[in-house]
Amino acid sequence: MIESKNPYTGEVIDKFKELNSKQIDEALEAADSRFKEWRTTSFKQRADHMRKAAKELKDNAKEYAKDISLEMGKPIIQAISEVEKCAWVCEYYAENAEKHLASKTIKTDASKSYVSYEPIGVVLAVMPWNYPFWQVFRFAAPALMAGNIGILKHASNVMRSANNIQKVFERAGFPEACFQNLVLSSSKIENIIRDKRVKAVTLTGSKPAGAAVASVAGEEIKKSVLELGGSNALVIFKDANIGESVKTCVMARFQNTGQSCIAGKRLIIHESVEEEFMEEFVKQVRELKSGDPLDEDTFIGTLAREDLAEELEKQVKDSVKDGAKIILGGKRDKAYMEPTILTGVTPKMKMFTEETFGPAIGVTTFKKNEEAIELVNSSKFGLGVSLFTEDMKFAEKIVPEFEDGAVFINELVKSDPRLPFGGTKISGYGRELSEDGIKEFVNRKTVYFK
Repeated sequence: MIESKNPYTGEVIDKFKELNSKQIDEALEAADSRFKEWRTTSFKQRADHMRKAAKELKDNAKEYAKDISLEMGKPIIQAISEVEKCAWVCEYYAENAEKHLASKTIKTDASKSYVSYEPIGVVLAVMPWNYPFWQVFRFAAPALMAGNIGILKHASNVMRSANNIQKVFERAGFPEACFQNLVLSSSKIENIIRDKRVKAVTLTGSKPAGAAVASVAGEEIKKSVLELGGSNALVIFKDANIGESVKTCVMARFQNTGQSCIAGKRLIIHESVEEEFMEEFVKQVRELKSGDPLDEDTFIGTLAREDLAEELEKQVKDSVKDGAKIILGGKRDKAYMEPTILTGVTPKMKMFTEETFGPAIGVTTFKKNEEAIELVNSSKFGLGVSLFTEDMKFAEKIVPEFEDGAVFINELVKSDPRLPFGGTKISGYGRELSEDGIKEFVNRKTVYFK
């Protein structure tokens, strides 16, 4: 049995029976059979279903959000926003998929030559618990609109949300087996990837999980897309608008109780504005309300599991041993971790080198702009970076010097259906969302007439 446990109360809220080998085989056979029909449907037919999925998400956002909050501790208002964002990605691809996948004519010596974009089949999605709806929908919406079939292996602690996602597609009228949630443990993933009926795999998660999945996919010569961890930097240049920058940085680090791969986890400040910035930053973080995730005024909930809070606490304590100073928070109570700020963090400390998945941030200062760029790029991660400056010409000039997959100016790094999303280095490869994302799992077929 797979248990779903409320991290705020510690109570088991649901249990799910894991699929056996026969049931897994039946699910894969149903998905493969459905693909043969689904691939022949028109974009209009697919879009009609996808718009109904968006409506279902909007109409029942509170219902779905409550289960998200119960399973992984996300504050309810943020959970509702997550569900509503999923409606947005459904609407985006319903509107744009046909345009994104239109055949592209290329002039050659042929009488006619073009590239067509055709679905490849059943795609496995291995997804995490921190955004239990959004991570799935940003895969599922483009995959289904491209004519593919989706099967989901979700994190074990959010299995109720996983079943709810399948329910969304069923209520929207998608044919049976277009999208299936498979209730199973991680030990079953390898065999599913190797199954000839599965054509590709996408994973959002940790480096070890990504490496394991990519290794198996590589052996089978199957396409994989990985969106892994991040240690995004928030860089405050000396001409930054302090008031607006503080507000944005608080949101960048502490929304979803800090449990986001694209959260701002390293605060890098020009030494000339450190005092002014930190005074306001500490004030605003101190005012964040912790409490029951189901309370509408709660901003900081619990972490999704107690072991995650223990790991974050250890990263904080190890950095303090190496010379950092806690100026706010630092205490843990089971799965709850106080919003925590450390100053004097150096590039050798865990708060700088490792991904910190929770409400804690380390502060590092710099003197010259070149030093800031070096500090950002010194990370083994490469998901995104936020730059805060009033000089747009300066920002435009230095953007190419950053190695990350995204550079945001005066804004937190965020995913948007209209823009490609993905990282470099150990933050993964491939892209989700936008035209780039829908083309990850298609056959780009060259056609030549003479």
